[in-house]
Amino acid sequence: MKPIAEWKFHYYRLLLCFKSMTKVNKNGFRFDFDSSACQECAALCCRGESGKIWVNHLEIENICKFLSINSIDLVQKYLYKINNRYSIKERLRLDDYECVFLTEGEQKSCSIYPVRPQQCQTFPFWDYYKRSKNQLLQDCPGVRFSCIF
Repeated sequence: MKPIAEWKFHYYRLLLCFKSMTKVNKNGFRFDFDSSACQECAALCCRGESGKIWVNHLEIENICKFLSINSIDLVQKYLYKINNRYSIKERLRLDDYECVFLTEGEQKSCSIYPVRPQQCQTFPFWDYYKRSKNQLLQDCPGVRFSCIF
């Protein structure tokens, strides 16, 4: 991170500590999540290193209904198969990847938000982040370990 960008990031996190939180927590995780931070975030949870967002048959069906397309078209355009599972495709950006359902332009948002997969709904409460605190802090400005830095 560049020095100015890093300063702005930490300043933003500090400001959020003083705002009223819409606090979400989950047993087994040592942090809270302020879901109101999503309004100001640039969809960091939908961008970054390449990864897999798994979708099951019910989620595929819900996305198809929401987009008013059939499952064959959905699979061809938005998903790829790995063994017997499907994952959402990604778009390659300049230096990272983003979900194909992330809207393009300055105001990034999920174009299938009401029917997004369970994996997306449970972010940032993923087991991976239990052992990757620094990565979590980079990936989600809504995470609160404490307001003391």
